[in-house]
Amino acid sequence: MKYLSNVVTLKLDEQKCIGCGMCEVVCPHAVFKVPAAKAVILDIDACIECGACAMNCPVDAISVNTGVGCATGIINGLLGGGGACCGEKGGCCGK
Repeated sequence: MKYLSNVVTLKLDEQKCIGCGMCEVVCPHAVFKVPAAKAVILDIDACIECGACAMNCPVDAISVNTGVGCATGIINGLLGGGGACCGEKGGCCGK
């Protein structure tokens, strides 16, 4: 499942990261991995901008603009708000 390429607002400040692994645990699309003492972004385009990683980072090393991505599109669609979900054919909405 992919979001639109090269538009995700996700940022990781590797200097602040303490390698706790919470981002890896809470991310629903396995965007993060903590192979050593610091997190790395494996596939930024898989991010749905839900904000779980940023909300659970104890040192504020992650930032993301929530409410603009695929997760919001799905929720708005289910609530009757319409609008595009992921924007790609075969994306998370199956369109």
